[in-house]
Amino acid sequence: MNPDSRKIRLILALRRNGVTDTRVLSAMEQIPRDMFIPETFRDRAYDDAALPIGRHQTISQPSVVAKMTQALDVGDRTKVLEIGTGSGYQASILAKLCRRLYTIERHRELLKTAERRFEELRLTNITTLLGDGLDGWPKQAPFDRILIAAAAADVPVILADQLAVGGTMVVPVGDMEGDQVLIKLRRTEDGFEDEEVGTVRFVPLVPGVAAD
Repeated sequence: MNPDSRKIRLILALRRNGVTDTRVLSAMEQIPRDMFIPETFRDRAYDDAALPIGRHQTISQPSVVAKMTQALDVGDRTKVLEIGTGSGYQASILAKLCRRLYTIERHRELLKTAERRFEELRLTNITTLLGDGLDGWPKQAPFDRILIAAAAADVPVILADQLAVGGTMVVPVGDMEGDQVLIKLRRTEDGFEDEEVGTVRFVPLVPGVAAD
């Protein structure tokens, strides 16, 4: 089966599994996941599986990317912050949906590789930063949406405070011993409201910039 056929099969599987947002499905169809995966694992690019990308990091499984993106509810006028650029796959999908994406990565080499992929895909609405994701991006705050692509022990207060009123953050919360709970946090005039939208398994959200 060629990559296009495998991609179509994956999109159909996502739809059957509850991903109903056609904009999310369209963005995932437009972005070639095989571009973001090391050659060793490229034949599994359209499996619904997390795969290693180096630096003890992974590219999330497509169903998780779809679930988180759908929960984030991004519009074409939305300003989004992503914590954990990683391979750049999730960022590329978000960039297809939003007005402006700001993405932070703590591993220099991962960020450089992701930037080359953004350029190749001609995604011009992405701004990158090598930094500590737990600090967020105060100079660019507030954000309409924040997506955290790593598991936190609890909802990070510093990042929640960088949400605009009416904004939404999606974050995996829990320990590293098993699955984490995917939390959708909304900022209101009076504070925050949250709901659980599923279970996931992510690498931990680590402070500081990595010494690559």
